[in-house]
Amino acid sequence: MIKKEEMPLCDVATTVQLIGSKWKTLIIRDLITGPKRNSELKRSLSGISQKVLTESLNSMIRDGLVERVDFQKVPPHVEYQLTALGETFLPVIEAMRQWGQFYKEQIG
Repeated sequence: MIKKEEMPLCDVATTVQLIGSKWKTLIIRDLITGPKRNSELKRSLSGISQKVLTESLNSMIRDGLVERVDFQKVPPHVEYQLTALGETFLPVIEAMRQWGQFYKEQIG
């Protein structure tokens, strides 16, 4: 996890630092419905490279928003899911969805 003293003073900047990339926000959107395998996320996130997906997931794990669950099976079975802290971001995603819908209605 990032140390508190390493966070920006501005709370909005803190949020942007944690999930400001397009991909991180969409990963959270996809994990809202439950755990996903890497391949499911890759399929859902059209245009993301494997490198960016891996980097985004690892960053979100370090930040405490996502956890990696390794089922210790052969062949390997790993899933990613939101942590309790990550789940608190759900109202923000819903507000973004609502605003996006409102914006599209306004511009016709």
